[in-house]
Amino acid sequence: MPPTLGTNVLGRKVLYLPSFFTYAKYIVQVDGKIGLFRGLSPRLMSNALSTVTRGSMKKVFPPDEIEQVSNKDDMKTSLRKVVKETSYEMMMQCVSRMLAHPLHVISMRCMVQFVGREAKYSGVLSSIGKIFKEEGLLGFFVGLIPHLLGDVVFLWGCNLLAHFINAYLVDDSVSDSPGGLGNDQNPGSQFSQALAIRSYTKFVMGIAVSMLTYPFLLVGDLMAVNNCGLQAGLPPYSPVFKSWIHCWKYLSVQGQLFRGSSLLFRRVSSGSCFALE
Repeated sequence: MPPTLGTNVLGRKVLYLPSFFTYAKYIVQVDGKIGLFRGLSPRLMSNALSTVTRGSMKKVFPPDEIEQVSNKDDMKTSLRKVVKETSYEMMMQCVSRMLAHPLHVISMRCMVQFVGREAKYSGVLSSIGKIFKEEGLLGFFVGLIPHLLGDVVFLWGCNLLAHFINAYLVDDSVSDSPGGLGNDQNPGSQFSQALAIRSYTKFVMGIAVSMLTYPFLLVGDLMAVNNCGLQAGLPPYSPVFKSWIHCWKYLSVQGQLFRGSSLLFRRVSSGSCFALE
């Protein structure tokens, strides 16, 4: 859908891309409400497989008891604890991502069929057969590398940032005190404000780091549908990319590495070009 002309907070005229609600309304008009759930089945199966894989890995490779990091640890000790925990999380995430990625590819292709009004990918089993016949085994893993890199960067960035804040900026002495949280109104409570702050810190860091790693997600999803026989992955809607690095460079030049990251007020970058009919 083409961008529309609008004004920013300074009163300047700028081009805005359609928002989430504009797209959703258009999809409902064309396909009905069921159109909003394209690719849902393989996506649910992908999420379920990922969850089962992580649970199975925890049983096969149980994590050692991880000591809690505090500002009483010296830098070397606390970093060792974080590195050990993050390495274990990374192993589980990478394995679950690789096993579930084929279903993610099918889900993405089911979604983008909306652009060309195609019905090439319908059921999960038939989609598996088509991909294997046309692209071979590697067809199930297109876009996997940027997804894996994004997961790794997210885990290490989030955990290390949260660690430095929790270990050196959060004081363990901030805990229960008379008149504070968890006082004699609840004598058995072991609630600690420091622990609460630490839990929120990791949550906030997760949001911040996920914004920085969004380009990996975008590139991985674009590669999953690129040159697969669907109109959305072919010119004029999309160039044919030789690799995910080629895709990354193209989006970088176009100023579109963060496209789709915002639901509202999506401004058009200066280098963007669009396929208009």
